[in-house]
Amino acid sequence: QVDLMESGGGSVRAGESLRLSCVASEHVMRQKGFDLAWFRQPPTKELEGVAAILNDGRDDSAVYADFVKGRFTISKDTSNNTLSLQMDNLEPGDTALYYCAAVKKSGNWFTAVNYVYWGQGTQVTVSS
Repeated sequence: QVDLMESGGGSVRAGESLRLSCVASEHVMRQKGFDLAWFRQPPTKELEGVAAILNDGRDDSAVYADFVKGRFTISKDTSNNTLSLQMDNLEPGDTALYYCAAVKKSGNWFTAVNYVYWGQGTQVTVSS
């Protein structure tokens, strides 16, 4: 069993920032080869990958969806078992329920079914 708990969502205006956090078990955060990601589900749409930290067994690398490049930053802090998503210059199109996901079985990073564990989600609402 892996527990993931998101926090940090809220309602902001366009151009403002939010920082999402996901606390995970130490095992998940420190295990080599475990990938960690943020997904979101906008109203009436499917889950979409936002960003991920991929571990090849030695090194971490961050990847982003094109629609958040230059605005969002994903990071991992193993000292407190936290995966974060810094979201700057938010747009109304970023309104969604944001989820933390862990442990990608195989396949590409931006496909939800490839992940084993999920948090409950945190709502982000951006008004114009």
